[in-house]
Amino acid sequence: MGLEDEIEAIEDEIAETPYNKSTEAHIGRLKAKLAEKKEKLEQQSGSGGGGGYAVEKTGDATVALVGFPSVGKSTLLNALTNAESEVGSYEFTTLDVNPGMLQYRGANIQLMDVPGLIEGAAHGRGGGQEVLSVVRTADLVLFVLSVFEIDQYDRLAEELYNNKIRLDTDPPSISVTKRHTGGLKVTTAKGVDLDEATIKEVCREYGYVNADITIQQNLDIDELVDALMDNRVYLPSAVAVNKADLIEPDYLDTVNADLRERGIDPDDAVFISAEEEKGLDALKEKIFDSLGLIRIYMDKPGRGVDYDEPLVITEEENTVEDVLDKLGGDFDERFRFGRVSGESAKHDEQQVGRTHELADEDVLRIVARK
Repeated sequence: MGLEDEIEAIEDEIAETPYNKSTEAHIGRLKAKLAEKKEKLEQQSGSGGGGGYAVEKTGDATVALVGFPSVGKSTLLNALTNAESEVGSYEFTTLDVNPGMLQYRGANIQLMDVPGLIEGAAHGRGGGQEVLSVVRTADLVLFVLSVFEIDQYDRLAEELYNNKIRLDTDPPSISVTKRHTGGLKVTTAKGVDLDEATIKEVCREYGYVNADITIQQNLDIDELVDALMDNRVYLPSAVAVNKADLIEPDYLDTVNADLRERGIDPDDAVFISAEEEKGLDALKEKIFDSLGLIRIYMDKPGRGVDYDEPLVITEEENTVEDVLDKLGGDFDERFRFGRVSGESAKHDEQQVGRTHELADEDVLRIVARK
């Protein structure tokens, strides 16, 4: 029996097994085994010499425009950036990854127009593996949907999930520490529904015989498998609904209902017309906010504050230490203290150390040893 047949057999057994507390450990073991076999199949498929797209990441952040063929991604990229992506009304106009640079609020944001995803992309159909490998390196996934086909979101999200991309969620809070003896010891926080037997069964499938396993949050079997596989990518996402200029006002209720059905708040989606260049300012703001970018204006000795080209960091890496890392050179070794004015400071010119957390549009001066 080949790998594909083994995968199909396991999927059938999972589908046919009723889920309850008595079968939970068995299903957990099956899902762990399924994930491993899919990983092995993917590695075998990738050994045939087909490479991914080589796109150099530049700028302060990278956004992947994800959508079905001919949804308008190329037109949108051209409208937002200085790129020249080929535009056509037929499918698969974009046969390579086309990057462009969006300059907004002092940040340089790289947009990548990737070839249109189709069903089966995660399994290699239509060059999908190469496309998805580019998406995995992005900082934000921007779904570009046709206003007439909101259901495209379901298939796109499924393809991303099948390629180990997890959207709008954080990695599960789990730690596994191997030991030499003692078997598996499981410690769970209050509110964790998975029972100890299930957790142990899944961990054994990944070769853990003696280990301390600590789970800090409630999670399901799939999330436990994700944590143990340790090759999932967790990315934020946003939704742009294109061709909104073509719908009648009374059709908007249908569109909003379709979005809500998929867990998307219509107020969070950005309605645009790439062709007519409408709604693009709102989309730029959405991209910037979704990336969680922070602009720091550096007070440079003898030159004053540089308000034209801020140093851009993220909400997750927002300390003075992170600024020193981004500045590079010998700033880290020579650093004495910083002086901060702005939202994060208690007063202007507050003296701060490496661990001080900065806010958007703070002014920072680095005081360094000569």
